Amino acid sequence: MSDAHTHHETAIKTPKQLIAAVAAGFLVPIISIVLLVQYVANADKVGAGSDSMSSEAIAARLRPVADEGFTLKDASAPKQLQAGDAVYKAVCAACHDTGAAGAPKIGDNGAWAARLGKGQATVVGNAIKGINAMPAKGGNPDLDDIEVERAVVFLANKSGGNLKEPAAKAAAPAEAAAPAAPAASEQGAQVASATPPAQPTEQAKAVAGAAAGGKADGKKVYDTACVACHGAGVAGAPKVGDKAAWTDRIKQGNDTLYTHAIKGFQGKAGMMPPKGGSNASDDEVKAAVDYMVSASK
Repeated sequence: MSDAHTHHETAIKTPKQLIAAVAAGFLVPIISIVLLVQYVANADKVGAGSDSMSSEAIAARLRPVADEGFTLKDASAPKQLQAGDAVYKAVCAACHDTGAAGAPKIGDNGAWAARLGKGQATVVGNAIKGINAMPAKGGNPDLDDIEVERAVVFLANKSGGNLKEPAAKAAAPAEAAAPAAPAASEQGAQVASATPPAQPTEQAKAVAGAAAGGKADGKKVYDTACVACHGAGVAGAPKVGDKAAWTDRIKQGNDTLYTHAIKGFQGKAGMMPPKGGSNASDDEVKAAVDYMVSASK
């Protein structure tokens, strides 16, 4: 047998290498600690001695999350009128895309021919005031008349029409309007005294009559403002009496149903306009909801 020896070699072979290894063992931890301290010292402070309690920092924390990414609007600034296609998609498409409740479908030239033959003023007037099952302004009373007309022009011109785009109303100069104000007021008073009061619509009469006895009659309000959609189940509206369609909705509670009916609601299958597009009061809308819920249990 040979005298073989196993040699274990190390990385450190000279005194210089030993000194370097010892120095590195001290310096590396020290450098790491220094860098960590600098990182912590440069981080934003939120405690005492920082600017976290300054008025700017507090205002930033209290700003609503919904404001992030949006430009704050001046409430006193003139309203920015929407384009016709935008109004159509938001308000009109629910019925005019599908033909719900007898609405003429967009692109159906035959269905629109007779209507357009009555003239732009008549078609626009019907859209603003409401006609048959169509609520005034498509159920969105916040729309400006020009926005409604723009939507009508967009819809009609996609359906064989050739209506003219309405021009935005120009604001009257303040200096010119100020001297004429007294005369205009006197003239308005004369016209008001000579003109008989406008007659309320059938819908307004029915709603007013429902509330005349104190407590609103839910069925009368339903028959006036809600039946167009909830009677036939158009535009995704749950039909009155359809227990399956109402079960999950009823589970949400009356407060949720009231809020959706009063303020409007965008569902998966369709859109509910605020108050069904009517001028009913909150109590009258709640009475109508109570009636529909009771009839659908």
